[in-house]
Amino acid sequence: MKQTEPQKDRESLYLEVTTVNGAVSLSLHSSIVLFLLSYTECSSFHVYLVTDQADILLSLSGLVPGGLAVSEVRRDKLPGLVRMCRLPAALEPGACFCRAGLAVVLRHIIQRACQLMPGRRDVASLLGFKNTCLKACAEVSQWTRLCELDIPSAVEQHIRNPEDQMCRLPAAILNLEQRLGEPVKVHNDDKIRRQKLQQQKKGNSQLKGPSTETESHPNESHPGVELSAALAKLSADAVPSPSTRERSDIRKVKTTDLPELEHVFAEGLYFTLTDVVLLPCVHQYLISLHKHTPSTLSHLPLLLRWYQRVQELPSVLRTTKDCGMALLCLSTVDPCPPQPEAPQPSGAEQEGPKLKQEPFVGGPRPTLTKLQENGIDAVYAAHPCPSWTVDWESLPAAVNPTEGKMSDARAVRKQQQLNNLVAMVTELARPGHTVVDFCSGGGHVGIVLAYTLPKCQVILIENKEESLVRARDRSAQLGLTNIGFIQTNLDYFTGNFNIGVALHACGVATDMVLDRCLQAQAGFVISPCCYGFIQNTLKFNFPKSARFTETLSYKEHMILCRFADQTAVSLPPERRLIGKRCMGLVDLDRSWAAETHGYSVRVMTMVPEGCSPKNNMLVGIPTR
Repeated sequence: MKQTEPQKDRESLYLEVTTVNGAVSLSLHSSIVLFLLSYTECSSFHVYLVTDQADILLSLSGLVPGGLAVSEVRRDKLPGLVRMCRLPAALEPGACFCRAGLAVVLRHIIQRACQLMPGRRDVASLLGFKNTCLKACAEVSQWTRLCELDIPSAVEQHIRNPEDQMCRLPAAILNLEQRLGEPVKVHNDDKIRRQKLQQQKKGNSQLKGPSTETESHPNESHPGVELSAALAKLSADAVPSPSTRERSDIRKVKTTDLPELEHVFAEGLYFTLTDVVLLPCVHQYLISLHKHTPSTLSHLPLLLRWYQRVQELPSVLRTTKDCGMALLCLSTVDPCPPQPEAPQPSGAEQEGPKLKQEPFVGGPRPTLTKLQENGIDAVYAAHPCPSWTVDWESLPAAVNPTEGKMSDARAVRKQQQLNNLVAMVTELARPGHTVVDFCSGGGHVGIVLAYTLPKCQVILIENKEESLVRARDRSAQLGLTNIGFIQTNLDYFTGNFNIGVALHACGVATDMVLDRCLQAQAGFVISPCCYGFIQNTLKFNFPKSARFTETLSYKEHMILCRFADQTAVSLPPERRLIGKRCMGLVDLDRSWAAETHGYSVRVMTMVPEGCSPKNNMLVGIPTR
């Protein structure tokens, strides 16, 4: 494999290379990205293998698909935006727009391949129904977290220490096995379920679908109708079959009485990006199990069936050959003697709490009284510069939020909100500082900061591509050179910065931004929002501060959060006052937790108060 000279018009794709006991290898995330590049046959990226040592390309020969432009780069030579992110990362020509994180990069590769090859139906279908496959970020979606983080992490840990891992199956693998056994729900599945019922009534013992030639294996279910639908979806030449009406007795069957559909692939009937992510991981894991403890395979019948089924796709076989993956032939696996039930995860291996809202009973008064009796009540600091304002009249039109798609009244309120945040950031910023606008949306905050603080570097971080592209286009109109854009989830941003800012970060997004600022020992100016969406997650538990935890239970704290959202101008004044008080208490808890990390934190109200129902600001300065 030769090192290739980069072309200026190509996007750059940066992949992690790891070294274990002196041996150079690709991380699982890197292997997944290369697998997708080969599957889509997309060659519009220049691949950079990121390493701390030189001359690694020869060591990785056979693992990188042919036809790709490949170079190696030392970690300390990475472009600035890429250096601020966990890999993989894709950088557009011009070096001001970066996409980072596995799911974000994979989705971008598919979209790019579809632009270049609009006829590739099999590539477009990888994004699933309404292009939502792995779109939800891992912070809020347990499925994305399982596929993007938990399973690759569990497999890499297993490969590093196979002897230590043989006595138990990882919780992530068991979770996947369980999900493969759940009934499948797909859009408009009623027709497919009626077709399945009709086949059952014909007495087909193995439900063998029309025009489907698959090898039959003992004790294995081959869902004929499901498999036919799945293969038709993948075929570029597929023509929709003529609509045939079911028999009258089939039409009369209630939907609730129709047979459930079985999994063909990971997300249900259709081969999607999720299967692409899982295959390199599961392949490595099964190789290790087959080598060390083949009897353990008997605990994973559904995963083995899925692994075998993906091998029935010619495009997968072509890709695995191109990537140097020698797939196991499951039909030759030695039969396993009966084994006891698979060990269940315990302790730290258990899956995190379900992201499900707790039921609420009663109002906030008992909770407010309990806090007051313990000497805790909402305290607001005075606004240090209530009359400060951006000189909106003198700014170019592209800076002004009035240029966005919003009413005049809303645009004025947005200007007032920005006045408050920009005033606080201006108070903290110094020449040469890096300011990060988290959850930046279309760039209302970040673009104003970049324009008004030309001696600071401003980075906009957002996981919605459409919003960030809109911000980039506005920035290009202004000719800003001190601004960068990163499409990623917050967990993938690891860069150092001096000030973090966020306007109306919803629910626990405020706590994620706050946590990132504390890790970087950066100042922060944050306006929280959507208090009712706050709940315990894998990363955060509420209440956060020691004093609140000693006083309130989790459910009592959730009552505060629920009523903190009741500050809309349409509500009665007394109710709004209670909502504002609850809002102040939730943010007081956040501020006390931050102060334990060596911060001075003020909770204050935006001016004028009517600029937003969610008008709190948390302003923090590191004191050490």
